Amino acid sequence: MRETTLEVRIAAELRMFLAARRRGASVTVSYDGTSSLGHVVESLGVPLPEVGRMVIGGRVREPGYRPEGGAVIEVAAVSRPQPLPSARFALDVHLGTLARRLRLLGVDSCYAGDLSGDPDDDALIERANRDGRLLLTQDRDLLRRRALRRGAYVRGTRPEEQLLDVLDRFAPRLAPWTRCTACNGLLSSVPKSDIAHRLRPGTRRSYEVFSRCPACGRIYWRGAHSRRLQEIVDRAVATTTAISSRRRSDAV
Repeated sequence: MRETTLEVRIAAELRMFLAARRRGASVTVSYDGTSSLGHVVESLGVPLPEVGRMVIGGRVREPGYRPEGGAVIEVAAVSRPQPLPSARFALDVHLGTLARRLRLLGVDSCYAGDLSGDPDDDALIERANRDGRLLLTQDRDLLRRRALRRGAYVRGTRPEEQLLDVLDRFAPRLAPWTRCTACNGLLSSVPKSDIAHRLRPGTRRSYEVFSRCPACGRIYWRGAHSRRLQEIVDRAVATTTAISSRRRSDAV
C-alpha cells in the first residue's frame, strides 16, 4: 500500500515526550493507511494516558479510529483536574518519596516497594488494576503497556515538584496524618499505656498522644521531626486551596 502523510499538531504540554528534532507545534509523519490514531500518536513518543481529545476535521476521534491520509490531527493534553472514580494510586519503585508524602496527606497510595519479593512491572500493573488504582510513574514505556487500565506520567525531578503535579492534576481530597507512611494503613488512636513498653524513656516522658497502624504496628507521635512534616502538609493544603480557588474563578 502506498504510504502518505499525516500532520499531527501536539499540545505544548505534550511536546516534552517528542524527540528533540520534532518538538515543534506540528509534526508530519509517514502513514501506512492502516494504523490506528492511538498508534500514530504513541509512535511519536506520547503515551495515550497523557492525551485528552484527539480531533480530526472538527470531530473527536477515539484511539482506535483509522485516519485518512493527509488528515490533520489535533492532539490535546488530558484536562485538569482529571476526574477519577476514586483518588487511589499505585506508584512505581522510583517514586518512593512521593508515595510517603501522599500517605502523609492521607491519600491512598500503594508503592511498588511494598510488594513482596522483587516486584516487576507486570505485578505492579496487576495490583493497580485489581485495586482500581491509577498508576503514577515516570516510565513512559510502562504507560504504554496495553494491560494498564489507568496511568499518568509524573512531572518533576524533585519530590516537591512531583507532589505539586499530582495535586494539580487530580485534586485528591486530603486528610493529613491519617495514614501510615510506611505501609499506607489507616492510623487509629492508641492509649499511651498500651504501647508504653515500646517507647524509649525520653519519648515516654515527653509525649502523651499516639497513633498506631493496625496493619504494620508502627507507632506515631508528633515529635521533633513533625515540624518538617507539618511544613509539607501546610504547603500541600495551601496549594490545593489555591488550585480550587483558581478553578472556581476560571469556571465563572
